[in-house]
Amino acid sequence: MNDIDFMKMAKQLALKGKTTTSPNPMVGAVIVKKNKVVAHGFHHHRGGSHAEVVALKKATSNLRGAKLYVTLEPCFHYGRTPPCVDAILKSGIKNIIVGMTDPNPLTNGKSIAKLRKAGVKVKVGVLRDELMKMNESFVKYIVKKTPFIVAKTAQTLDGKIATRAGESKWITSPAARTYAHNLRNEFDAILVGINTILKDNPSLNAPLKPLKKIVLDSSLRIPLNAKIFMNTKAQDCFIATTKKANKKKVSVLEKRGVNVVICPVKKEQVDIKWLLKKLARQEIARILIEGGGQVIGSALKEKLVDKMLIFIAPKILGDQGAHNSIDGLNVLRLVQAVGLRDMHVRQIGEDSLFEGYIK
Repeated sequence: MNDIDFMKMAKQLALKGKTTTSPNPMVGAVIVKKNKVVAHGFHHHRGGSHAEVVALKKATSNLRGAKLYVTLEPCFHYGRTPPCVDAILKSGIKNIIVGMTDPNPLTNGKSIAKLRKAGVKVKVGVLRDELMKMNESFVKYIVKKTPFIVAKTAQTLDGKIATRAGESKWITSPAARTYAHNLRNEFDAILVGINTILKDNPSLNAPLKPLKKIVLDSSLRIPLNAKIFMNTKAQDCFIATTKKANKKKVSVLEKRGVNVVICPVKKEQVDIKWLLKKLARQEIARILIEGGGQVIGSALKEKLVDKMLIFIAPKILGDQGAHNSIDGLNVLRLVQAVGLRDMHVRQIGEDSLFEGYIK
């Protein structure tokens, strides 16, 4: 096995923390001696030990002559845990292979420099592109101080999410709905507009973990008995409204512990960009927008969406009065259309999932 093989092993370990590490990155580590793995570890959850420390604690043999493979540069600073770079230096390991440099300014290259200064051989960049993509939400969050945004919609072949009468259950197959529901586990929060709440009254829960729930509601029309408040902590609910909101209703929600966020107004609606910056300060690093069409359209228009997930059912409504999956972009010329790159398509049940990044 070579460096790529061992780094792939470390990557697979890192992915075990896919649903639990945010806003921290996913990180995996493998310790190799005489071409055999002697210990390994991954970062399980924020506040827990980092991957390198987990692996070092598991190592029972003398590490003289061993190599450490780690997907991300070891941390340099004191955070929830002490600096991993110091633990590595104490271990006596003199050969380290790092997948990618940590984009966090508190570490960014500093640990690599410290290791080299101490006489440790450091190789950087093995599987870098793959690892950057794996931690794309962390990279954006830590560099730009705003969450990574994925917008998801489920539509017919002609781009409709509901009939003219508002019937939408169900556009896609059970297999696609189950897949989409499980996707929520990979996010910190889910965001919808008030019309989705009023029309569908969803609970917005994930199968495996508590999610933050964000509702764009400029006039505070949300019912006090909406399902999103049930079986969840009040402090996990964020209602983004404006000064138009009824003060008594604001008070009732706040007494319950709900986060009522009074946002600036942009074109008579909540300023989503301002809101996302505020949410990032709450350590919300990855958000799934689930609709409706106007919300996704507004986010695309403001260039806030990083990635699109479009489930397409083999159905045609053929009605201009039916509800669009994405609305409000008001494109007059084709050059103004939102473009996607790195497109991937997969079959899920009867439906197709189109996945791509905004250009």
